[in-house]
Amino acid sequence: MDWRTKGFWLPSPEEVIGTNLFDGPFSWPVMVAKRSALAANIATMAGFCARHGVWLAPHGKTTMVRSIVDAQLAAGAWGVTVATPNQALIAAKWGVPRIFMANELLDPRVLRWAASLDGEFYSYVDSLEGVAALREASIPASVLIEMGYQKGRTGCRTLDEAVELAAAARAVEGVEVVGVSGFEGQLTSPGEVRAFLGLIREASRAVGGPVVSAGGSAFFDLVVEELKGVAPQLILRSGCYVTHEHGLYAESSPLAGSLVPALEVWAQVLSAPEPGFAVAGAGRRDVPHDSGLPVPLVVRGRDGASRAADGEARVERLSDQHAHLTGLTARPGELVCFGISHPCTAFDKWRVIPEVNDGYNVVALLETCF
Repeated sequence: MDWRTKGFWLPSPEEVIGTNLFDGPFSWPVMVAKRSALAANIATMAGFCARHGVWLAPHGKTTMVRSIVDAQLAAGAWGVTVATPNQALIAAKWGVPRIFMANELLDPRVLRWAASLDGEFYSYVDSLEGVAALREASIPASVLIEMGYQKGRTGCRTLDEAVELAAAARAVEGVEVVGVSGFEGQLTSPGEVRAFLGLIREASRAVGGPVVSAGGSAFFDLVVEELKGVAPQLILRSGCYVTHEHGLYAESSPLAGSLVPALEVWAQVLSAPEPGFAVAGAGRRDVPHDSGLPVPLVVRGRDGASRAADGEARVERLSDQHAHLTGLTARPGELVCFGISHPCTAFDKWRVIPEVNDGYNVVALLETCF
C-alpha cells in the first residue's frame, strides 16, 4: 500500500495495524471487514457441509484475498473455485491444493500450464471447440461437462448433448471426464432450481464420474437435497457466505439466520442541503450497486456517539462518488455506516481493506488480487 491506496492517508502498513478506524490514518470512504464475522461465517458453512457430508470449494472470486482463502481451507474446504485463468494462476501461487475452474477453458496454453501444477486442476467443457482445445493442448486434463439452461449462461442445454460431448472428450488421449457441473444461481424460484438440478442429476448418471457440483450462494440447500448421493463427491461452490451482507443474500441465503454481515463501508456526510436529504461521500466507485443499493445502518456523530439510522433512511441513488440519501437525519462531517449487497462487487473496488475487531481496531490488512 502507498499513496495510491484508497481509504488510507499516506501511512505505511506498520502505522495502520493497531490503530482505530475513527482516529487512525484513514480517508473516507473506507470499507472494513469484521474479523469476528468472517470467522463465524467460515465456521458456519464448514459445519453445514460437515453435517450433510458434502465437499466445499468456496468461490475465490468473491474476495480474492489470500488470508480469507487460507482460513476457508484451514476450516476444511476441499479446494477453491475460480472463474478465470488469472484467478487460477493466483490460487496456484497461493498454494491452493485443488483448483476448480467453474468455467470453460479453451486456451491450450493455460491447459498446458494447469497440467504442470503439483496440485489438482479441474475445468469445464460444453462444446466440441472445447474438446478441440484439449486435443491441441495434448496434456492430461480433468474436466467436467457443464450443464446449462435456456437463456442462461454457459453449459449444455440437453442430456443428449452432454452424453455426446463426454464421449468426444474421453476420446482425447489423457483427458478424464470426472463428472458434471452447473450453476443454478441465476434462477429465481425453487421450482426452476429443482428442475435444473434434475437435469444435472440425469446428466451425472448418464455421463458418470466421481464428481457432481453446483451451488451458488442462494440455493445450496436445494443442491444438497437434489444431488447428494448422485455421485461419490458433491462439491458446493458457494462464495458470498464468507462475508454475507445486508441485501441480496440477507434474504436468499439458506443460512441467512446464522451468517453475520462482515463488510461495512463508512463514508462522511458531505452535505445536508435540504430537510430529510443528505449526500455522503461514497458512490458507484466505492460500493456495489448491481444487486441492490447500500443500506444505511448507523450514524456516528462528530462527538463519537453512534445512533441507528432513521427507520426510513435509504439510498435513493448513487453518483460516481456520492450516495444520495433520503429520510436520514445527519449533519455534514458525521459518518454513515453502510451495509452492502453482493460482496463480489464490493471487494473488487478496494485494493486494501482494513480487517477490524469488534471495537474497530485494525488487526490486519486484506489485499485483494483482482
